[in-house]
Amino acid sequence: MWQAVASVVGFLVHQVSAHGGALNYTVGETWYPGYDPYGPEDQVTAPWTVQRKWVTNEPIFEANNISLACNTPGTPAVTSIPINAGENITAVYGSWVHTVGPMVAWLADCGGDCRDFDTTNADWFKIGEKGLLWGTIVDGMWFQRQFGVWDGTPSSWTEQIPASLRPGNYLVRHEIISLHSANKPQWYPECAHLEVKGTGTKFPGKEFMAKIPGVYSMNQPEINLDIYDPAVGERTTYTIPGPPVWTG
Repeated sequence: MWQAVASVVGFLVHQVSAHGGALNYTVGETWYPGYDPYGPEDQVTAPWTVQRKWVTNEPIFEANNISLACNTPGTPAVTSIPINAGENITAVYGSWVHTVGPMVAWLADCGGDCRDFDTTNADWFKIGEKGLLWGTIVDGMWFQRQFGVWDGTPSSWTEQIPASLRPGNYLVRHEIISLHSANKPQWYPECAHLEVKGTGTKFPGKEFMAKIPGVYSMNQPEINLDIYDPAVGERTTYTIPGPPVWTG
């Protein structure tokens, strides 16, 4: 049933403006429909909706914007994606055209039913991040550039749920930070509900945790930068801000 629903919803993507976001998710061969900001309003109560509501593919520009957690308005999803610790989850984007900046995947423990979870109380930890692969900041190969597909097919971003993670209900947050506009970073976050299963017993310590908003600021040189300034753009390294990735 999931596959049948997703085969219809999963490819109803919109080639609109120069932005985008995660529209669907896959675990193994199973598709899970997310929320389409340009689709019907009844998605928010549809029994298959696993993603928190977001109403536009326009970016968030403020590091302290409350919507940075799960986009605007971040209304909780109806159901969750079942996944075993150690399995991969893939976020599927209808299109992506930006090329510079990091991509970070986060989890937050809902401490119960994610439908009742307020993200202002969330402690987030990274499970994956992808940045500059080679070359310079301005002209090099970022994963974000590699991730964008120009032939009309969806773009896919895969990360692993740590195998030792304790079972529970979690939010997964996929975040793209685009840095192509000088001193004007753009955030594109989406969140989905997960039901993590397995026999793991581990959970990250405080050194891996961050608040969102809170983890980023315009005082960070990795966030507030001008890639067209040769002193910046010709660098061959970029440090993704925030805590280290927790792998279990």
